[in-house]
Parts: sequence; structure tokens; C-alpha cells
Amino acid sequence: MTPDRAAGGPAHDCALCPRLAGFRTDNRTAFPAYFNAPVPSFGAPEPWLLVVGLAPGLHGANRTGRPFTGDYAGDLLYETLSAFGLARGAYGRAPDDGLELSGCRIANAVRCVPPENKPTPAEAKTCLPFLTAEIAETPSLRALLALGAIAHNAVLSALERRKAAFPFAHGAVHELGGLTLFDSYHCSRYNTNTRRLTPEMFRAVFAQAVTLRP
Repeated sequence: MTPDRAAGGPAHDCALCPRLAGFRTDNRTAFPAYFNAPVPSFGAPEPWLLVVGLAPGLHGANRTGRPFTGDYAGDLLYETLSAFGLARGAYGRAPDDGLELSGCRIANAVRCVPPENKPTPAEAKTCLPFLTAEIAETPSLRALLALGAIAHNAVLSALERRKAAFPFAHGAVHELGGLTLFDSYHCSRYNTNTRRLTPEMFRAVFAQAVTLRP
């Protein structure tokens, strides 16, 4: 399934966050061949698992228009999805590689690339309605897997849960009234290079999540 906006994602020229819109405009000049727009979700139309990341990378998803596509984080994520039967085909770092997700969809808490990969709290709050709508409009969901604390907090906000009651921790599992939230450190190059996250640690989180596969 190719990226789409079936779940009510932002418009191609979304201007809700002035700083992000301005950064996008600058990138359209600097990198005219890039996607340079809010990156839509990617995956199965009726997933049981929603993987939630932080935001598009400048030379990854902002370039290709598909979440986690074109940078190191995608290499580890899609390799892991394939290992657990959640992806079919070969990941080629390009949106036309033919890769398909099975029972899984990927979204970002913030849909536009932020400067230095750091969205502000206000930008995360502004983008939250898109994630909220996506969860609400996907009744097939059983589980969510948050990559990092910002994604974790976005899921809790979307589900109107108190953050203090469900603290982020790698490997944590939270029952949220009909949905289960799994936490992992983000699969960024920094986290893997510093060994904060190893491939084995990452796979262990997915091994827990797939126990909920229908």
C-alpha cells in the first residue's frame, strides 16, 4: 500500500506550524527534488499495530515521502518488521521499492520535518489531531508501538491518558483500555551507535507486540 491520507492527514501545504512551514519552503529551494511536505502514514488499511515515530528526517522521509524511508532508522525498522512478518518485499530506501506492510501501519507524531530533528512542544500539540484521528478511525487497532518519549506522549495525549500514570521506558507495556502501548527507544543512528538501543533490544519489543497479532 502506498502512502495516503485516508486517515485525515495534513494538507500538502499545511501551514499550521509557521516554523515548520518555513523550513519546508527553505528545503524546497535547497532540495527541489525532495518530497518536502507533510509525510503521510504508510501501511495496511486495517492494521492491528500502529508504529508511531517522531518526525520525518530531512534526508529520509522528507526526501522520499514515506515514513522511515531513506535513512538508517528505516534500515533497522523495516528489517525488524520483515523479521516478524509485518512487511513483505525488499526494503530499498525508496517509496517505489514495492515494500508492503502486513497488519501494520507507520505514522509520525509530527508529520513535517523539523529543524535539527527537534519539534517544539507546541508543534507536537498542533499536529496531535492527525494522530488522534488516525487512531480513532482505525477500529482494527490492538496495539501501538511508540519509538521514543515524544511519540509515547503523543499516543497518550491522543487517547486522553495522563502521562504521569504511564511513564515511558524502553520495553514498557501499558494497557490503555482496549489498546496496548509498547515502548521502545527510537531506532535512530545515534541510539544504535551509542548502544542505547541494540537490534536485539529492538526485536525484543516487537516480539512482545506480535503476541497480540490476530
